[in-house]
Amino acid sequence: MIRLIKRNKEIIWNLALNDFATKYAGSIFGTFWAFLQPIMTVLIYACVFQYGLRSTSPVEGVSYLFWFAAGMIPWFFFADCVRAITGVYIEYSYLVKKVVFDIELLPIIKIISSFFVHLVFLVLLFCVGFLCGESMPLQLIQLFYYVFATVLLVYAIGKCTSSLVLFFRDLSQIVNIVLDILLWATPIIWPYKNVVPEAFWWIIKTNPVFYLTEGYRDCFINKVWFWEKPEWTIYFWLITVFMLALGNHVSAKMKPHFADVL
Repeated sequence: MIRLIKRNKEIIWNLALNDFATKYAGSIFGTFWAFLQPIMTVLIYACVFQYGLRSTSPVEGVSYLFWFAAGMIPWFFFADCVRAITGVYIEYSYLVKKVVFDIELLPIIKIISSFFVHLVFLVLLFCVGFLCGESMPLQLIQLFYYVFATVLLVYAIGKCTSSLVLFFRDLSQIVNIVLDILLWATPIIWPYKNVVPEAFWWIIKTNPVFYLTEGYRDCFINKVWFWEKPEWTIYFWLITVFMLALGNHVSAKMKPHFADVL
């Protein structure tokens, strides 16, 4: 896969830029919409929970807005990638039918396209931290690790969903529902230590998305290195490798029939 990416890096980059640009083509404000909806979501949730429900950050001295944004921004990246990759073969059906084009590149193109938005939100998160008077710890350098982990997980999941959706079109709607449920099942908006008894924390931590969102908070707020929680790091990578193997198997089995159902 690495050799494939290196060999086609110019094609991948150009298609990713084109994908990002054409997503909002025809609208007056263009790519501005890519940022407006997530920003409004963060602000609405933050206002409802911080001022309406009087929620507070579980970390003393840290504002709820910064704590919430540090978990919500990686969630946006994860969810956007999964949705985009799930429908990528349908969207680019004209390329899937071309024998000379390697369709393994299409999920990568969607990830890069979503990453453009994610970069802007990371800058926004730094700005929120600065406005809230938060210090930026050394652990921020491990953001590269958590971005890489997110990319591999969404790629692994997308390999399965993008292949299966061609034969079961309702899967895209099921994916949206599962993501909506996962948003509330993952302690992004609510602090699990204040809600769930300690004896059941392990159930929360079996969710691989929790590892990612909490990882971002470890970078910005908790000041924890990923190797300081080895059992959950090993667990996350076992899940990711399993999903990647499953995705490759499903894709290889169904790939010969893609052109027939498009």
